[in-house]
Amino acid sequence: MARSLARFETIVGSLLLAIIVVLVFVAAVMRFFERPLIWSVDLAQLLFIWLCFVGASRAMRERAHLGVDLLVRRLSPRVRLAIEFLLAALFIAFMAVIAVEGTKLTLLNRQRLFGDSGLSYAYVTIAVPVGCLFLTLSILANAIEAWRERARGTLLVFARLDAEPAPRQEP
Repeated sequence: MARSLARFETIVGSLLLAIIVVLVFVAAVMRFFERPLIWSVDLAQLLFIWLCFVGASRAMRERAHLGVDLLVRRLSPRVRLAIEFLLAALFIAFMAVIAVEGTKLTLLNRQRLFGDSGLSYAYVTIAVPVGCLFLTLSILANAIEAWRERARGTLLVFARLDAEPAPRQEP
């Protein structure tokens, strides 16, 4: 399931990025010929918001988000895993709060129009709870994988221990 979700995120992210690029290019060409596509900026912004959430979920699944591990790097893999499970629980709680508030915002914005596009602003704000759901699924998948691999000690929820740089040798 995790592989199919990762493949889905890659396809959707690539498709969104391609549409944004084509849309902005066509809008620039049309503006050059004095026939601007007024709605193109709004649609590009809407798609970019969705792309950000899809990309964040994909990066979370790949453990590719930036992190500062200056202090925890010195801890044993078992202790780091425990800390990361605690952080994952906090992350999921935070995502739940943001998803609830994003849903409320979406319901409030159903009648509001998004710029000149004529689309409901709810299409923008619904990206928040959907994105939170995908991020939560990514964290849960990472936590399950880290738990299964805990004996080897090479995989955490947010990071891969085997991908860490070797300690520097002083001359």
